[in-house]
Amino acid sequence: MAYADQQMSGNRIVAIIIVALIHIAVGYALVTGLAYSAVKKALERVTTVDIEEPPPPKDEPPPPPQKDVAPPPPVAPPPPINIAPAPPPIQTQPTIPPPAPPVLRVPPPAPVAAPPPPPPPATPPKRATPRNSTSSWVTDADYRSSWINQELAGTASFTLQISASGSVDGCSITGGSAPQPLKDATCSLIQRRARFNPATDGNGNKVASSYSSSIRWQIPAN
Repeated sequence: MAYADQQMSGNRIVAIIIVALIHIAVGYALVTGLAYSAVKKALERVTTVDIEEPPPPKDEPPPPPQKDVAPPPPVAPPPPINIAPAPPPIQTQPTIPPPAPPVLRVPPPAPVAAPPPPPPPATPPKRATPRNSTSSWVTDADYRSSWINQELAGTASFTLQISASGSVDGCSITGGSAPQPLKDATCSLIQRRARFNPATDGNGNKVASSYSSSIRWQIPAN
C-alpha cells in the first residue's frame, strides 16, 4: 500500500505541474491575442487526465510458524597457534683446507745390468817358478876380497823378466840396503844362473811374465 500511494502521489504532482504550465501558456496566448476557442479546446484536452491507479497488491500468505530449534552445543575455542615460523638455522661455510701440493714421485733408476762374468778358464793360469835352487844364484864364493875389506853387506830387491821359454830376459833392482856394487852384482849373477818354468794362461799356453824377490849379502865367516 505504501508503495502504491507513493506512486500515485508522484503522478498527481506531475499532472499539477503540467496543468500549471498550460495555464501559463493560456495566459500568454490570451495576452498575445490567440483565439479563445483554440485555447479552450486545448484546456479541455489537457486538463482531462486519465490517471490509472495501480491495482491493490494481493495479500501474501502468512509465513509458516517457526519450529523450536535446539541451540547448537557450545564449541570450545581452538588453542592458540603460534604462527611465527622458526628462524632458519644459520649455515656456516665449512673451512676447506687448501689442496696439498702435488708430490712428484721420481721413479728409481733402473738397475744397471751387471756384465756377465767371464767364462771360467779351462785351466787356471800359473806364475813362473824357479827351476833351480835360488840359493845357487848368489853364493859366498861370489864375495870379492875388496868387498870383504870394505865390509859391504845388505839386501838387494830385484824383478826379473821371464820369457815364454823360461829364460831371464832382464833384471832391475827395486830396492834394498846393500851398496850399489852388490846390487849391480846381483842382477849380473842371477841373469846368468837363474832358470825358470814359464808361466801359462787359462788355456795352458806358455806366456811371458815377471818374477820378484830379494837376496841378502852377508860377509862369509873365515
